[in-house]
Amino acid sequence: MADWGPVVIAVVLFVLLSPGLLFQLPGRNKVVEFGNMQTSGVSILVHTVIFFGLITIFLVAIGVHIYTG
Repeated sequence: MADWGPVVIAVVLFVLLSPGLLFQLPGRNKVVEFGNMQTSGVSILVHTVIFFGLITIFLVAIGVHIYTG
């Protein structure tokens, strides 16, 4: 059996936390901007830290597992 939990969680978080796709933190003109499709180095760093924190919580602390087969 294959454990697909880490793969699914990582893909979903990657799509949701792509800077500028749904939101950008910090934005260019405001603290949070929604759907502007632009990014900056600081925004990439902030979204990376948020991604790492959430994936650690979901995979290590909660232990999400999705088995197939």
